Amino acid sequence: MRKMLIIGATSAIAQATAKLFAQQGDALFLVGRDADKLEVIATDLKVRGAAKVVYITLDLNEFAQHADLIEQAHTRLEGLDTVLIAHGALDNQLAGQQDYAKAEQTLRTNFLSVVSLLTLIANRLEKQNYGCIAVISSVAGDRGRQSNYIYGSAKGALTIFLQGLRNRLHSANVCVLTIKPGFVDTPMTVDFKKGLLWAKPETVARGIYRAIQKRKNTVYLPWFWWFIMLIIKMIPEFIFKRMKL
Repeated sequence: MRKMLIIGATSAIAQATAKLFAQQGDALFLVGRDADKLEVIATDLKVRGAAKVVYITLDLNEFAQHADLIEQAHTRLEGLDTVLIAHGALDNQLAGQQDYAKAEQTLRTNFLSVVSLLTLIANRLEKQNYGCIAVISSVAGDRGRQSNYIYGSAKGALTIFLQGLRNRLHSANVCVLTIKPGFVDTPMTVDFKKGLLWAKPETVARGIYRAIQKRKNTVYLPWFWWFIMLIIKMIPEFIFKRMKL
């Protein structure tokens, strides 16, 4: 039985992933900002077979609360071996271009808050010599584009941070999984025009579940995004800068 902390538990991808672990009888500690949503999700996960479901509400940009959050998860689950970090915000790119304060908020939510959490989690799992940390980054971090380079730079920095953390924790038997979803049909992308490349949260969740079980390093979800991003990364800069992406 896993003892799993899910941060950003009200996100569509996190909810779908939690259902898969609940069906295996795992114990879950959920963190989100909306108490009503968390209560509904927790009730559903118990019905699906979770051994235990506990939840707390927290604004994850309150960095000073992170240490207590990790301690509560460890205490109430009576141990901690798996963590999924799924929170984030796809803020308005144009607003961030005009106002540094808004750009900084995007970086705090999508990068700095995750680094704060990972520092605490990594130290704990490294000390116990086992565990798995899975973090949702994004294909947006693979190459900067004019349409979302502030969000993308936060995710790109996160991807590099996770690479280093994976290198550090390998000898401690702690896996670090970088998850790179492409376009996902969630409430966060409700205003976007959908097409063939868009995936359902349930599809991404199944990929996350399999990647955690296999202790993979990096996974693109769905899989075809690996090919798409390979091509995008290979485009020479003198051509790429002329493209409207």
